[in-house]
Amino acid sequence: MSTEGSSLCPVPSFLPPRPFTVVLIQARMSSARLPGKVLADLAGRSMLARVVRRVRRAGLVDRVIVAASESGEDEPILAECRRLAVDCFRGSEPDVLDRFHRAAEASRAEIVVRVTADCPLIDPCVMDRTICAFLEARPDYASNTLQRTYPRGLDTEVMTAAALACAWREATQPYQRVHVTPYLYGHPERFRLLSVTGEADHSSGRWTVDSPEDLQFVRAVYERLARDDEFSWRDVLELLDQEPSLADLNRHVRQKHLLEG
Repeated sequence: MSTEGSSLCPVPSFLPPRPFTVVLIQARMSSARLPGKVLADLAGRSMLARVVRRVRRAGLVDRVIVAASESGEDEPILAECRRLAVDCFRGSEPDVLDRFHRAAEASRAEIVVRVTADCPLIDPCVMDRTICAFLEARPDYASNTLQRTYPRGLDTEVMTAAALACAWREATQPYQRVHVTPYLYGHPERFRLLSVTGEADHSSGRWTVDSPEDLQFVRAVYERLARDDEFSWRDVLELLDQEPSLADLNRHVRQKHLLEG
């Protein structure tokens, strides 16, 4: 098994002490294509549980919070967070940017890391690599999605709380409020942006869950690699080399455009 993405992933030290870094896991029950997906079963645990367990293994993270909405539909998410002993912040359902800003304020985050609860193959070492690049370069926003080289589903966005607050004050378009970060990367003249890329291009991979076919794919991966969530993204690549037909399960799924919500 590759050590990348495991608890053995080396984490550099930063002097002076690094800023307080909070991961906000965006979660909701009301997915249009696949309602309730974040609590779907993956090899005996919920998808949200898988994401929380994997995110908690990142070495450059100080606190993990699930950011759900105040809608009654999200009560099951709150119950699952209690079961997982992970903090849950609840805020606006339609205005996710407001939810994130208020969660960042409440947690006193200096650095905010955004991941989503429909990415159960999220890799802690990929997260650490993105956070590390951010800490070294000190931009306003860093992401491994500005220029995709990783499979979709390993998405990690890192931003200062100040930049998030600026977006919260100034973003006016509905899609900017729903998707949290478009105002930041959509204004490179205002914000210092950093693109974090991998050594090779694996961007054609679809490892996120937005459809029944996507869920079928990640279930197939977990059936083969569960290992108490300690497998890495490179282990998934190796699995797909051995069983290339697995990628056909959701290859045809179209990614929604930002304006689709």
